[in-house]
Amino acid sequence: MYRFTLIGHPLGHSMSPWIHERLFRLAGLTAAYTLTDIAPEDLAGSVDGLRRLRGFNVTIPYKTDILPHLKKLDETAERYQSVNTVAVNSDGELFGYNTDCSGFLHSVGEIPADSSVLLVGCGGVGRMMATECVLHGAALTVVERDLPRAQALAEELQRRFQTDIRVLEAAPEEDFDLLMNATPVGMYPKVNACPVSDDVIARSGRVFDVIYNPTETQLIRKAKALGKEAVGGSAMLVWQAAVAQSIWNNPRFDPADIWALVTEMQAEVDRLFPAMEGEA
Repeated sequence: MYRFTLIGHPLGHSMSPWIHERLFRLAGLTAAYTLTDIAPEDLAGSVDGLRRLRGFNVTIPYKTDILPHLKKLDETAERYQSVNTVAVNSDGELFGYNTDCSGFLHSVGEIPADSSVLLVGCGGVGRMMATECVLHGAALTVVERDLPRAQALAEELQRRFQTDIRVLEAAPEEDFDLLMNATPVGMYPKVNACPVSDDVIARSGRVFDVIYNPTETQLIRKAKALGKEAVGGSAMLVWQAAVAQSIWNNPRFDPADIWALVTEMQAEVDRLFPAMEGEA
């Protein structure tokens, strides 16, 4: 039986075993997926045990700490110097990948060249989202309360890709093809909060929210009420897992099955975290 795990600290509740077990079924594989909470001082000593697995996922705080233990990085992991998926070959050598960006692109859909994108927040996953938009040729505006952080990102992207990024403290009064939230605003339990005004949502063509709990944030609800295409973070979580499995086991997933799993996961999240009146 193939064995896989997710390493991190602290792990707490994770949807990863639930998602991967269903992906194994779709692929017709007999495999086990567990959680492995590793204290920071124990990471180096745990690597030999990880070599006996077929592969593993990596979450906070080890997405960069795992790098010295890897034999090679693929293009995505090199780009971000961050790894969330590791494959183990027959000699126990470790190869690192970043499937977060693939999961994001599958979820958000097409990002046409010269399209206008408004990104709210640029810490952590927001940096990846900003980079992928730039790589696709989008005109990117970043709204971030921490201006020095946003300006540092803009300077980095300009240096790497020779493109200008607009950085603002508040959303401008103009239309955007795509609005993306990369902040925790609206996350459970503070489910009544929204990262932008109703006017910003109304002036946006499509909406993507990285939050997956709740499955429909205030941002997503408001966008859908206006008849806009709006996708939440559940899609990104399921798609990045499906891409990880394609690296480990090379299954051929039908996209329709993955989107059906996204819907199933949303129902599971709603079951685990019943709707509640959160703080605004």
